[in-house]
Amino acid sequence: MSDLDVFRQQTRAWLEENCPASMRTPTPEEEVVWGGRNQTWVNPDSKIWLERMAERGWTVPRWPEAYGGGGLSADEDKILQQEMRRINARLPVQSFGIWMLGPALLEFASEEQKKKYLPEIARGEIRWCQGYSEPGYGSDLAGLQTKAEDKGDYYLVNGAKIWTSYADQADWIFCLVRTDMDAPKHEGISFLLFDMASEGVTTTPIPLISGASPFCQTFFDDVKVPKTQLVGELNKGWTIAKRLLQHERQMISGIGGNSALGGSGSQLEDVAKRYVGEANGQIADPAIRTSVTEHRMNDSAFQLTMARSGEEAKAGNLDANLASIFKYYGTEQNKRKYERMLELMGTQMLGWEGDSFEDRELNATRQWLRSKANSIEGGTSEVQLNVIAKRVLGLPD
Repeated sequence: MSDLDVFRQQTRAWLEENCPASMRTPTPEEEVVWGGRNQTWVNPDSKIWLERMAERGWTVPRWPEAYGGGGLSADEDKILQQEMRRINARLPVQSFGIWMLGPALLEFASEEQKKKYLPEIARGEIRWCQGYSEPGYGSDLAGLQTKAEDKGDYYLVNGAKIWTSYADQADWIFCLVRTDMDAPKHEGISFLLFDMASEGVTTTPIPLISGASPFCQTFFDDVKVPKTQLVGELNKGWTIAKRLLQHERQMISGIGGNSALGGSGSQLEDVAKRYVGEANGQIADPAIRTSVTEHRMNDSAFQLTMARSGEEAKAGNLDANLASIFKYYGTEQNKRKYERMLELMGTQMLGWEGDSFEDRELNATRQWLRSKANSIEGGTSEVQLNVIAKRVLGLPD
């Protein structure tokens, strides 16, 4: 028996013993665990599950143990994810710190910063938001004007950010600021971390057509940020920003076909059987069956392509432009899923309230509307297509 076989047996046994039964069910929105100092525990098992996974380092399986991770190899991590899917285990915590900031800190932060922030992220003790986009600059991220003035032992930050997801609920922010107003556009930018409870920080939620308000506009008025919270070199934050965007776009792309996030193809099949009809265990209508099968095939091809790129990255063949390709395709695939759901459910997916609609139908309506933002967040689809055209296809400006 190989070492990986032993690891799989041990992992399976540990999950069976430690994953509570209620953590093996789909996650209702009110039970999603974001962590941080304001976390509330609708389901007490969620806290138990997070604590057990964090203690083992499996909230961030491949991070070094010194920073709160599990120290697993890529193959061991793959087995862990397979075994979690096997029992339908929930993610113990959802975190921008894990998906975006953490990988950037591992690459660019000082050792002192890594030891401070990474274990807190791994344990779900700190919830982060991202301060990138600014009012009036659209997708021109490098045009940011939020200013950080050197005041000796701290920076004085003034400006505003927009589309800061969950800023009104976050503990800390990772923020791009301009520290040299006279430098060329992509220079003079620095990467700061600071507490959202700092004096001078205010947030205003932005309501969406889905009825939710995950996005905010965030204002900084004479916010004092200690210099110890500068990540990387002064005026070299654009390098960090680009790398973090790669992680963000890869994270967003996963919603398009990642079975760990619900399996869009299987979800469509369930919807089709329920609203169109089922015969002999299959979708009754052959045309709809073909359409759903096509979507599932695209899901599988997308997952396999991402897996292949991951293997190539391990071998040192990292193509930064793949993040744009995956982000574009993944978000479009997710939008197509909800459009097909609308076709299948008809008017039952157009309800907003009322006894004639089930809770899952009302939720589907909101998710369909929310999916429209996928092609905006993390860099618009137009930006991704420009990146692909110029850097992959080599087309002229």
